[in-house]
Parts: sequence; C-alpha cells; structure tokens
Amino acid sequence: MARRAKPTEDTRSLSREAVLRFISDNPDLATKRDLAKAFGVKGEARVFLKDLIADLQAEGVIEGSRKRFSQAGIAPTVSVLEIRDRDDEGGLLGDPVGWNEDEHGPRPRFALRQTRDGPAAGIGDRVLAQLDMQALEGPVAKVIRLLDRKTSRALGVFRSAPGGGGRIEPVERRQLEYMIGPGDTRGAKDGDLVEVEPSLRSRAGLPIGSVAEVVGSLQSERAISTIALHAHSIPHVFPKAVLDEADRAGAATMDDREDWRDLPLVTIDPRDAKDHDDAVHARPDEDPTNPGGHIVTVAIADVSWYVRPATKLDAEAKLRGNSVYFPDRVVPMLPERISNDLCSLREGVDRPALAVRMVFDAQGEKRRHEFHRIMMRSHAKLAYQDAQAAIDGTPNEVDLAIVDGVLRPLWAAYATLKMGRDTRQPLDLDLPERKIVLDASGRVDRVIVPQRLDAHKLIEECMIQANVAAAETLESKRQALIYRAHDAPSMARMESLRDFLRTLELPLAKSGALRPSHFNGILHAVKDTEHESLVNEVVLRSQSQAAYSPENIGHFGLNLVRYAHFTSPIRRYADLVVHRALVTALGFGQGGLSREDEDQLEQTADEISRAERRAMAAERDTVDRLIAHHLAERIGDEFDGRIAGVTKSGLFVQLPAFGADGFIPISTLGSDYYHYDEIAHSLVGDRSKRGYRLGDTVSVKLVEAIPLAGSMRFEMLTEPRELPATNASFHKAGRRPARPGRAPRLKAAGAKNRKRR
Repeated sequence: MARRAKPTEDTRSLSREAVLRFISDNPDLATKRDLAKAFGVKGEARVFLKDLIADLQAEGVIEGSRKRFSQAGIAPTVSVLEIRDRDDEGGLLGDPVGWNEDEHGPRPRFALRQTRDGPAAGIGDRVLAQLDMQALEGPVAKVIRLLDRKTSRALGVFRSAPGGGGRIEPVERRQLEYMIGPGDTRGAKDGDLVEVEPSLRSRAGLPIGSVAEVVGSLQSERAISTIALHAHSIPHVFPKAVLDEADRAGAATMDDREDWRDLPLVTIDPRDAKDHDDAVHARPDEDPTNPGGHIVTVAIADVSWYVRPATKLDAEAKLRGNSVYFPDRVVPMLPERISNDLCSLREGVDRPALAVRMVFDAQGEKRRHEFHRIMMRSHAKLAYQDAQAAIDGTPNEVDLAIVDGVLRPLWAAYATLKMGRDTRQPLDLDLPERKIVLDASGRVDRVIVPQRLDAHKLIEECMIQANVAAAETLESKRQALIYRAHDAPSMARMESLRDFLRTLELPLAKSGALRPSHFNGILHAVKDTEHESLVNEVVLRSQSQAAYSPENIGHFGLNLVRYAHFTSPIRRYADLVVHRALVTALGFGQGGLSREDEDQLEQTADEISRAERRAMAAERDTVDRLIAHHLAERIGDEFDGRIAGVTKSGLFVQLPAFGADGFIPISTLGSDYYHYDEIAHSLVGDRSKRGYRLGDTVSVKLVEAIPLAGSMRFEMLTEPRELPATNASFHKAGRRPARPGRAPRLKAAGAKNRKRR
C-alpha cells in the first residue's frame, strides 16, 4: 500500500470542506493548480493535496481530471453535509455543502441516520454522508465520517445597504465583518441577528458572505442571551417529539416506594425558584450510643422515574447536559412539564423522590447512611431569607410549627455538620457572587451581591454530604458511575504560585504535601490586608478545573476522597446518571442505568463536561454584553475598579459594582515602557520601576463600549505605584518584550453557586 502524505504546517488550511467549497464557488478555477494556488500549497504539501483530491474522487464527491474538477453528478450519492437543525421528532437534519441549484435542483434537507457504532454527530457538525434521494420518507443520509465539529458559520447583525444587500456587524471582538450581496440576504431586515456563511471568493475590501439563517430581531427583550445561545450552539428549543413525550408522562405510582409523606421535609430555595429538586429534614439521634448526634435526611426529585434511557427525553437531556442560567431567562435541561411540574417538590403535593438518611455524631462525622426510594410531600416551601429570618427571630410568615419542629432541628444539625466541615478544611476562597437584576424591558436595573446566609450554607453542606453518600454507596456496590472530579493543582501552576507568594514573603509547603488547608493558611494570613483580594484571585487561578469522569480522582477543593453529583437531576445530566446507578445498584425497580449507558459513561462524562463549560462561557458572555449595553451611554464617566487580569497586552479592570471587565491597552498607560512580570502578575515601568499589579484598586474612565461584542475599553486614571521587588527576569536578561498585538477577548467574572460544585 502506498504511503500517504501526512498533514503539515503548510497544509493546515486544507480540508475536505474547504476544497469542496472552493470547487463550488469557483467552477471556472478548479484545476489542481488553482487549488494549490488558492491554498498556498507548495513543495511536498502538493502530495497531501493530491491524496485529498483522490479521496474525494473515490468517494464520489467530486469528478473530473487534472484539467478541472467539479462536484459530481446531478444526484450525488456522497456529499458533505452541515447539520443545522432537527425535525419534530428530534432527528438531525443536514444541508449539503456546495449544492448547485442550477444543476441539481432545489437544495434538499437530509434526515440523518446514525448507527450506534458509527460516528456521533450533532448540531453544527460537518459530516461525510451517503445520500439517498429516493427514500419513501424523503431525502435521508447515512453518516460515513465526522469531518469537523466546528461550524464555519459566524454570528452577526445584518445592516442593510441602500442598493440592496448589506454587511454583517460582528457580535464578537475577533470576528470579521462581511459584505452580503443583494441576492444573499434570505430576507434579513436591518438589525436582525443572522448566521453568515463565509465565501472563499474574495475581492478588495471586506470578505464576502451570505446569510444562512435569520435568528431573530435584536429589538427583542431576549436578544442578548439569544446571541450567547447561538454563538455557543446551545440547544434551546425542544423538538415537538420531546414535548409530546413529556406531556404523556403521568404521576408516579407507589410501586417499589416507601411512604414518607408524613415526614415534614421542606424545600429551601431562592425566592424566585420555579423548580424545587431537593428537600431536607433533621432531628436529634435518639440512639444512646450517639450522644449529641443528628439524623439528616435529604430527598431529591426522582427524575429517573420519568426520564428513561433510550427515550427522546433522555437524548435531549444528554444533548443539553445541564440547564443554562441567564439574567433574563433559564434554558432548562428538561421540558417544564417535567422540571417545573411532575418532578418539582411542590408544597403539599405527592412527589416521587430518592432519599438518603444520614447519621452524624456530635463532631459532624458521618457514621452511616442509607438510601430509599420514596413518595414524599413537602410540608413547606421556604425562601432562604425567610428561613433565616425565622431562626433569627425576625417577624416573618413562616408557620411557628415549621420553625420549632423543622427549622430549629435543621440548624442544630448544621452546627455539627459545620464542625465536620471545619475539621475537613475544604478550600475556603472568598469570592462574592454578583447577581444582575433586570427591569421590565430586560435592561440592567442594578447589580447586587446577595448576602451569604447560614441558610445557604446549611443547604450546601447537606447537599455535599448527600453527594458523598451517593458515591460511597455506588462504590460499595461496585456500580459504575460518573464522579465529580477535581484534581490537585498541577506542578507547573504550583511553582508559579510559589514564586508569586515569595514576592509577598508568604511560604507555601512542598507540592507533594499540598492540601486545601495549606491554601487556607495563606488566605487567612492575608485576611483584611491590602493583598487579600489579590491572593484570593491568584490562588483561584492556580486550581484545576472540575469535570465529570467515570474514574475517581477525588475532589481536591472540597477535600473529599470520593464525590458524585446526586442532588440536582432536574438541571444536571450527571445527577440523573447517578440516580439511575443507585436505582440499579439498590434494586429500586424501574428507571435504572442501562447496560449500554454504563458502557458509554466515559463518552457521556466528556460530553456533559463540555456542555458545562459551554454553559459557563455563554453565561459569562451574556453578563459582559448586558453590562456593556448598560454602560454604553456613560462614555467619559469615571469608575472605581480592581485589576482582575494582567497580560502582555495590557490590564483587565473589573468594575466591582457591575461584575464585568474592561480592557486598558498597554500602549495607553503613559510615556513609560511597561514590562510584563508574569511571576508577580504586574506591569512594571522600565524607567520608573513603578507599575500596576493584579488586585490593585484603581480609578478608570470609560472610553468605549461595544454592547454586541460585550467589550469595554478604559483609560487609566490612577498613577502607577511602587511595587515590591520581584524576580523580573526580563531585566536581568536585558530583553524587551515585543509590543502587544490586539487585546484578547474580555472575560467577566464567573458566578459561583452551590449547584456547580
């Protein structure tokens, strides 16, 4: 067999998709020489191009000889499809790339058939597929190979031109603008949010594109979050088949369930919560061998009863991975019929649940636990603030019987749980969460920092203990599961952190012995000092990112040996998997983990980890855009800020009052030449030796705000200050760093909440 050419740096622009697009767009310039010229292919890279063309010919995608290539046949049997939509049954639909309507007729849309053993494709992917135009149910395609998981389409705002056509205004800072011809608008109106298909045709000026899809008008109240949904390819419209399946669901029965409806479980949630997936109860342990101990019960909505493996509801939930939270809306993982109705633990209504009863001693150490599949009835729906007020003796509307019979025992149990937490010493970062409050029109009204109450901490600790119990039970039963894994910081990050702390004369233990308690000691040492904010920020950046995994590596941040998400199955697919695993392992009846799902846990963990990161990025981008839109009319105003990022290009400054960042290019900092000191997270003036450091409080002026891109640019008003001596290696080596290029994309501070631990 002949040896095939391997991709090189010179062939990185070559792909099946790119070659097919060029042939489609340039029917008169489609020789091998034209292709080589268009893609800058020279020397040995021509062999790679030759092999690529041979593959496309062998698969029937193109036809022709050395003189000219063209897309094959009137009715091609193999083509590249871009998956852009789903049908009413939830099936994927693909559009052929480079379809010539003059030769082949109107562009068909193919229903994709995927086998379990074949490549798994999704919205936004490009695939090589076998086409069947004669199928009884209409055009269908069988996926042969996954070509690209990233769609080439860009998102932007259509701005019409007087003579027809228009241009695309980008919604992200790094995006290009595109010119749109009069015949390529697809009916887009001025101000519409659209997806644009770039073209390889070029001319002087802006690149050319065509409108592929009209998303909606930017005049809508939800325009900002709509941008994030489409920019990050987040599914947000339930297929009709999924909604129909949810509507057919009925109330759960008592089969294989214990009747716990008389137990006074209560829900404690945010005041505006629409779904309630966890309820709690506590009482003193009457066992004489456990003096001062408590029995804590956590009941979680039994989503596994309603969402079964291999159903359309399950496929959609897995595709979404989790609910996504924006200031103006929630994009749920499950339809409202399931999330807000059948599975929501409503007050006074019978609801199925999985419950864990845990016994703790007087020091907060768990002695044992046991899971049950139950039917429960919430005895009260409480907001955090109301529960706290009742305990504090502040007048409120909570029934006195609930206060004395439920809340006081819960708070007594929390006092012991807190002792156990203090002994365990999880990582204790002080990072306040900010919440954007919108007015009736969807505009930013104000940004608040919600008060952190004992009621929040009580629920959080109960959920953590329930999650630990789930992992322990499944391990003891040798049942496969998905863990919430959080690895220890890497050696490289620890060395960087150690170098930084050395500039503050703060010691850090050798990396081999590091535990969260070591970081807590550092954080305690800088408490209420000028370095508190800075050190919290740097310690946070040194940590690894939590993810889902079928392999147990423990949870470093919580200082736990094993940990699994169990407590939020309405909004996280990982929790649903753990519920199913418990049903299977404990013989609880229907709705358990199937053998096929168990075999695919590694792939599932990877998919939902990516979905979580996708959701966090979309939420962060939406905050950026909302704040930029809110401040766009305040150009020239001065603000108090804090340096939240230091790069070679300049400084990111966060406005604490709003929770969003703006950028200060290094070239605007003054007449001095600034060096980037990576170890000290600072910019240092070459002549003055004064500068700016991560965590510094500064005053800035807003000079530019681009709402659609979610970016702001500031001017520094605070003079540089004297900085502690650092290991500034660039001074010793006599090197001057290259002038920075374009500023990186702005990032807003990520919100933390108990649901994501």
